[in-house]
Amino acid sequence: MKKNNFFLLVSIGMLFFLSACGGEHPDPVSSGTENQMETIALTVWGAEEDETLLQEIFASFQNHYAAEARFQITYQPQSESNCKDVLLGDLENGADVFAFADDQVAALAAAGGLDPIENADEIRAANLSAAVEAASVGDVLYAYPLTADNGYFLYYNQSYFSEEDLRSLDRMLEIAADAGRLVTMDWSSAGYVYAFFGNTGLEVGLNEDGLTNYCTWNSTEGEITGVDVAQAMLSIAASPGFASRTDTEFLEGVRNGSVIAGVSGVWNAMAVQEAWGENAGAVKLPTYTCRDRQVQMASFSGCKLIGVNAYSRNPQWAARLAEWITNEENQRLRFQLRGQGPSNISAAESAEVQAFPAIAALLAQSEFSQLQRVGGKFWDPVAEFAGNCARGNPSGTPLQAQLDHMVEGVTAR
Repeated sequence: MKKNNFFLLVSIGMLFFLSACGGEHPDPVSSGTENQMETIALTVWGAEEDETLLQEIFASFQNHYAAEARFQITYQPQSESNCKDVLLGDLENGADVFAFADDQVAALAAAGGLDPIENADEIRAANLSAAVEAASVGDVLYAYPLTADNGYFLYYNQSYFSEEDLRSLDRMLEIAADAGRLVTMDWSSAGYVYAFFGNTGLEVGLNEDGLTNYCTWNSTEGEITGVDVAQAMLSIAASPGFASRTDTEFLEGVRNGSVIAGVSGVWNAMAVQEAWGENAGAVKLPTYTCRDRQVQMASFSGCKLIGVNAYSRNPQWAARLAEWITNEENQRLRFQLRGQGPSNISAAESAEVQAFPAIAALLAQSEFSQLQRVGGKFWDPVAEFAGNCARGNPSGTPLQAQLDHMVEGVTAR
């Protein structure tokens, strides 16, 4: 009995000893968790101009999730315009997260490069409807909206035009002609030519194959026909207050004073502001006269998106990073550092964004815009037709014949 009591006392003493020593050493369970924390490797493709911005976003992401994982995030410059082609060349070794233009989403999804977004309803609710549409194929959301600023509108010099003047292209051309100045638009770029056809009931777009086009711009039926639009374009071209000018020529005219208004996009906002100073203004496109009625000029629009590679080795973390890059806070940061228009509703409606004339004009024009969804054979035939109109149709070829030729080229298989 005494022997048993002795061993019991020794055992209790040892427990006290171990307890006392325990505070001097790290908890083996917590220590092991910290040492064994998973390292998540992610590669991100983005525009070269975005590197500084992205590095700041990566830092905040890593700080936010520091208790859950370690991160090794590698940035690689990659043009958004041809991201699809590069990624589909080697999907399994491509970036986990990547920025791309919205007209690539259907091809990426069809090739298995994108999976549907899991929290799609949440992303839809946070972003402008046009941006959500741009990130979707049918009713399925495949990417995270990043910007909603790829479109065009009207820059103008406020010393020449009143708000009332800006509603009508006819009136603007009269003012420009009287002042010996110009209103410009690039008719050598087919994307701008859509402005005249877009709100007339005449249509253009992609077929279900995602490659070829349908086009009714040569239609002889309906309230407005293709010839009506062509004649309207010829009338505009005949005005001494109008000139078809490339984007570069537009800026040259803004700087030397020969151009007092022109159709362009947010990429020229700073240059226009520098040239015109406090007189720089921007609004949605005006109406133009077609078949004795006023037609609101339309526009092509587009968005930048963030995608998650379906072959990512860390798909959940890649999705978290993609959502982080595109959240409200970081879209505001993108606007502040890069001047790019947010797709996030709260960011787009913020006072700082609304106070930026170019973004406000683009948002106003969005009501009359259509996502740019055309195949490769759209561009040259339309530019050829519009170029001939800009020159006043010197060949005298009947307009219907020109329209038929254009549509034949646009819809070629």
